[in-house]
Amino acid sequence: MANTSEIKNGLCITYNNDVFSVVEFQHVKPGKGAAFVRTKMKSLTTGKVLDNTFPAGHKIDIVRVERKKYQFLYSDDMGFHFMDEETYEQTSLEVKLIENAQLLKEGAVVDILFNTADDTPLTMELPQYINLKITYTEPGLKGDTATNAQKPATLETGAEIRVPLFINEGDMVKIDTRSCSYVERVKK
Repeated sequence: MANTSEIKNGLCITYNNDVFSVVEFQHVKPGKGAAFVRTKMKSLTTGKVLDNTFPAGHKIDIVRVERKKYQFLYSDDMGFHFMDEETYEQTSLEVKLIENAQLLKEGAVVDILFNTADDTPLTMELPQYINLKITYTEPGLKGDTATNAQKPATLETGAEIRVPLFINEGDMVKIDTRSCSYVERVKK
């Protein structure tokens, strides 16, 4: 058992019979009254985000997790299949455990979090930024770059994002996997 003074980003705890990861936290000490910790937690089983306030000194159950590197192999109707980079063991995950699955490219290296108590996979995390190729987009008009206008584009994984007008078919772009959005064009 730990208390609220040990809360930090990325900490996994048990709350309401579920495993949550702390996304944001803030220790608050008002001028009047007791201190408390305001948190934003994400369920690792359902993906639901929950805002919660713990009183200072409240006891919490920390869940020990292990992060392992896996390579994405393929997906089918059984789920998404990954291979451990060290032992070459394969594991499959359900779609609900994967955030932004449409950005997964075959051969991509990802992190899978496992609960060390029973060795069950909790969630899969993509790197913060990935580079993908544009397979289809309407051509931009010459000189139409003064505004912040964007157009739809299809990536090599089949995902659709919004990109600036100067991006063309065949360009490599950097994608933020948390927001599923365009960051910049990658120089070849």
